[in-house]
Amino acid sequence: MLAYSATKKEFVEDVTNNVIHIRIQDLLGHRVGQSEIRSWRNSLRAMESVIRDDEIPDDAGVSIEFRIPLTSKRVDFILTGKDAEQNESAVIVELKQWDEVKPTEKDGVVRAFVGGGERELTHPSYQAWTYAALIHDFNETVREDSIALAPCAYLHNLDSGNVVNDPFYADHTDKAPTFISSDVQHLAAFLKKYVKYGDTTNIMYRIDNGKLKPSKNLVDSLVSMLKGNEEFLMIDDQKLVYETAREMSAKAQDGKKQVLIVRGGPGTGKSVVAVNLVVELTRQELLVQYVSKNAAPRAVYAEKLAGYLPSGRVKNLFKGSGSYMSTETDQFDALIVDEAHRLNEKSGFYGNEGEHQVKELINASKFSIFFIDEDQRVTYRDIGEVSVIRDFADKAGSHIEELELASQFRCNGSDGYLAWVDNVLNIRETANPSLEGIDYDFRVFADPIALHQEVRRLNEPANKARMVAGYCWTWPSAKDAAAKDIVIPEYGYAAQWNLKKHGSLWIMERESVEEVGCIHTCQGLELDYVGVIVGPDLVVRNGVVVTDATQRARSDASIKGFKKHLKENPDEALAKTDMIIKNTYRTLMTRGQKGCYLFSVDPETNEYFRRSAGQYSPAELLQAAEDHPDY
Repeated sequence: MLAYSATKKEFVEDVTNNVIHIRIQDLLGHRVGQSEIRSWRNSLRAMESVIRDDEIPDDAGVSIEFRIPLTSKRVDFILTGKDAEQNESAVIVELKQWDEVKPTEKDGVVRAFVGGGERELTHPSYQAWTYAALIHDFNETVREDSIALAPCAYLHNLDSGNVVNDPFYADHTDKAPTFISSDVQHLAAFLKKYVKYGDTTNIMYRIDNGKLKPSKNLVDSLVSMLKGNEEFLMIDDQKLVYETAREMSAKAQDGKKQVLIVRGGPGTGKSVVAVNLVVELTRQELLVQYVSKNAAPRAVYAEKLAGYLPSGRVKNLFKGSGSYMSTETDQFDALIVDEAHRLNEKSGFYGNEGEHQVKELINASKFSIFFIDEDQRVTYRDIGEVSVIRDFADKAGSHIEELELASQFRCNGSDGYLAWVDNVLNIRETANPSLEGIDYDFRVFADPIALHQEVRRLNEPANKARMVAGYCWTWPSAKDAAAKDIVIPEYGYAAQWNLKKHGSLWIMERESVEEVGCIHTCQGLELDYVGVIVGPDLVVRNGVVVTDATQRARSDASIKGFKKHLKENPDEALAKTDMIIKNTYRTLMTRGQKGCYLFSVDPETNEYFRRSAGQYSPAELLQAAEDHPDY
């Protein structure tokens, strides 16, 4: 969708007459904020100065605020026309008003002052290149008509290019050059390289109305990346769910809306099936996206699938659950919703946008599949329940099927360990009150330093061991890089929370073994070994698990609304936070395929876990032998 489309001559006139912002707003059909209007006026005035060049034809096409299909992203400025050989071209220009840029240690990430504060942002060259890649990968007209896409960025208020054009960012600036305030002539030369003659073939109109279909290059790359990757190998009931989903997807393309609900506990392979379906349905040239509330699974699976294909090409297949508020009915062929228990009712930064995420997802796609484990709801806003999905699917006139993934592929394949976790956390009484006969490496440590040392040792071979904890400590290191977050002074233990340096890929970065992850960076993902620190929000008194939401860190948004709820309905509020806290530790304790090691800051609680696991000291074993000589 285009907000503004004109010739170069018309665009120059609109800027000269200071009405460009009015034209754009009228075409958008709704009011926009003053900051966006200022942005249009300033940035487009800068672009007008560039394209006034007499060698850029008056009948070149100018398009502003082009929304990239399947995303909420908009391209700031596109110039269309033909090059010297009469090849059709579209130059994509990412405009920034930044007047200062600082480097980071992250690939394709810089720091700039935006929205009242300094923050990490995508490098403009990377941003422009990914926009071009997305258009090429999903727009059949661009590919079949061989329309050249040339991305670049223009930081018209920036006086020094030392940071943005530093060799550290060369992989991105080589694909999409970044121009600064003094580069007017260089930018004009870049534009003229692709637009020597005017747009006489309605290039942008054809792109805007082009058929959406994944490119063969993207399909072939995804299929080859998955082939032979044992991490995504499906067996047993995973294969049944996969084939059922393929069959329902085919029916959905014939006009009958389909919804598949798949229940499955930790380690049953929900994400394995989900990723396989993303690749398979894309191979069928269908429009498909993987959806999850948590950013970490999206980032990790996109990175694992990226292989030799740049990750920016893959990331459009992985979206957050709040991305479908304004999506047209059945725009997608399939939406694969992982961790559906984490869905929220509302979307947006303040949780006040949209109608209901489940309804929006079902509306947006001909076929929707929801992978869900209701016992992994870990925040106040999590509303993902089978009954909710079924209700919205029924109202949409969908054919509904339900399946279950039961086979256990995590925790050493031990259903008994999962049952023991439920029992020991007082989530439900099971037939596994102890770990006797259960083949899984569970150990309770007497101090957190020894626990962390063991996790470091186990991480050496495969980089698949991490420390995690309940969210009971604040995050001072977010502002002070030298500060420690998880501090347990009586043991001399101090460590930092995750995310500051590694973002959502924390679980993959080798040096992050020194940090401690939270529920939001590991839910939906797995390790070989996990070390869990139980905070004061869960203690055991006389054999009974007691939770206390007030012990959570002030910065923990997962229980936002608890205090108000407590005043209105104390019993309901306490029951809800009790579920959230227990589910949090259940999720943390089931991240490890081979082992889980635990330490609680509360001595009585640590002792409870140790005895429940049947982990006895030599002195205790000797005493037991003396008390029961015939045993």
